[in-house]
Amino acid sequence: MAVTRLKRKNRKDKAKSAVRRQTLKIQNAKPVIKNVDIEKVKEEFKAKAEKKA
Repeated sequence: MAVTRLKRKNRKDKAKSAVRRQTLKIQNAKPVIKNVDIEKVKEEFKAKAEKKA
């Protein structure tokens, strides 16, 4: 007996697994941690405030 492939189901299954892989990849992603100089940021805000006034 010949085997027939269900092409639509195959495409649907591949699409479903691709979405699942993408969501897992997004969940495991970690943002890049940047070192922020708080004092420098405060100085910038002060400079902006003085400029407006």
